[in-house]
Amino acid sequence: MPSLQKKESAVAGLAARPISPPKEVALPDLARLQAAIGLVFKDPSLLEQALVHRSYANEAGLSSVSNERLEFLGDAAVGFVVAHKLYHDYPDLLEGDLTKIRAALVSNESLARLGASLNLGDYLYLGRGEEASGGRRRETTLARALEALAGAILLDQGMEPLAELLRRGLDWEAAYTEGIESDSKSQLQELSQSHHLGTPHYRTVRTQGPDHRKEFTVEVLIADKVLGKGKGRSKQAAQKEAANEALARWQADPTLAASLSP
Repeated sequence: MPSLQKKESAVAGLAARPISPPKEVALPDLARLQAAIGLVFKDPSLLEQALVHRSYANEAGLSSVSNERLEFLGDAAVGFVVAHKLYHDYPDLLEGDLTKIRAALVSNESLARLGASLNLGDYLYLGRGEEASGGRRRETTLARALEALAGAILLDQGMEPLAELLRRGLDWEAAYTEGIESDSKSQLQELSQSHHLGTPHYRTVRTQGPDHRKEFTVEVLIADKVLGKGKGRSKQAAQKEAANEALARWQADPTLAASLSP
């Protein structure tokens, strides 16, 4: 197993073997990112390693210094922080509801939104293919980089600074709404299928706003007819609003099912 000193040397050597250096940022100058996070790393090599996508590490012949191990640690740490906060904030909620809210908070969409708010994509080391395919703005890439960053913060600073970043950066209110009101989509699906109309289809018709504050507009269709439209800070929230509108329309019009039948 390579020593920590050798590993740090490999990380430091990344800048000397550039494949796709971060745009508009000269690594290892990460002052702006640390300012956005709200802390200064004691060991900057941990922060730098958190930004090394496996595509870069593989192309540079440095697979041992990709951010995947930090991502593994960060995934668990983020889950713990979120679960701990929900447990204390909502003492009356049952386990099932807490699980739904947690799922919304740790989803790729949620974590990628936080990553985008930090401009995390601008700092990533990417391989040529990942760069060419738009990896800097890809949801999964940003979410995994955020988890790797969380792992680096945990190792360098401890749990509380990580918890503070997540308390400040995640959209807790939207996740609560999304988790607690998730039954609307299930209800609409059951209603549609009970009338032999198939499964509702959701389509995103509009996306606007910057990466970290996007608003989505979604329509829900049954039997190829639009029954509801919703807006939200996430696609899931917009889908639920659309489902609520469709349910209200269905309840107000007893003949709707017959009009949708082929």
